[in-house]
Amino acid sequence: MLKLLIGNKNYSSWSMRTWVLLKQAGIPFEEVMVRFDSFDDDSKFKETLRAVTPVGRAPVLIDDGFAVWDTLAIAEYLADKFPEKQLWPQQAKARARARSICTEMHSGFTALRSNCPMNVEACLPQVGALAWRDKPGLRADVQRIVGMWTELLEQNKGPMLFGEFSIPDAYFAPVGMRIKNYALPVPGHITDYIRRVCALPGVKAWIDGALAEKDFLDFEEPYRTSR
Repeated sequence: MLKLLIGNKNYSSWSMRTWVLLKQAGIPFEEVMVRFDSFDDDSKFKETLRAVTPVGRAPVLIDDGFAVWDTLAIAEYLADKFPEKQLWPQQAKARARARSICTEMHSGFTALRSNCPMNVEACLPQVGALAWRDKPGLRADVQRIVGMWTELLEQNKGPMLFGEFSIPDAYFAPVGMRIKNYALPVPGHITDYIRRVCALPGVKAWIDGALAEKDFLDFEEPYRTSR
């Protein structure tokens, strides 16, 4: 069976992508949660992950002793291993567009990431309002996301970005969590898409797991002192 090493569900957006992809696609796997203690080189988190990957980061997929790290590499590996799951859109241009936006997410949207850290459990509208007011980069990131999602939902007629669930929906699920929990202002059809994503069984299972953790890590939450 596949094994997936992840970080805390409440905080780890990168882990969420691959976990949701596996869960929603119905691919069996064993979950191994490696708790964030710190990201220092001598942390238990780094020590545990460096036993299976030289980069020491989550997530890591292990298939019969073979390790695959980085969310894009994991998504491609799963698409190759389980072609019947149709994890990428089937039409060539749609598939190319799906890869393009996943790569854009992978390397960009740094203002959204830094100003609205992943936190499934928290409701942070005041933090979001201040960041929205003071951080033009955040507003630009959200504007790009709104434009991207709007175009894809209109072209592909929903309910997901490419019609049916695919890798991009898993990839952008943590973005939806940020927009929702920080109450960032977006149009109603974007809120509706986020609501549909959160209702997916795979995403709902991740959210439920995050809410059950009850773990507070101060270095992940600069905006409050306790849960």
